[in-house]
Amino acid sequence: MNVTFGIGLLAATLTTLAFLPQVVRTWRRRSADDLSAGTFLLLLTGIILWLLYGILRQDPIIILANAIGMSLVGSLLWMIWRFRVRPPAQKRALRKPRQ
Repeated sequence: MNVTFGIGLLAATLTTLAFLPQVVRTWRRRSADDLSAGTFLLLLTGIILWLLYGILRQDPIIILANAIGMSLVGSLLWMIWRFRVRPPAQKRALRKPRQ
């Protein structure tokens, strides 16, 4: 392994895993009130483009890092929808049916 490859691998690992603490925190708290959906949508778009770039270049580091990043950011967007946009099941159950 040469130095350039090692630096690329380390950078990809660290920037990809940077989202993991936020995913865990959001899931444990069951709250996404302090997260910006717009920021994560832009980030997801960029990650998808990086993934396509990695596929076109056939670069396994870029592909793997961005596939994992896409999963983590996608899970954060799902939690934003689940915990903030979609009403919890208890609230839906308490609503009176429309007649």
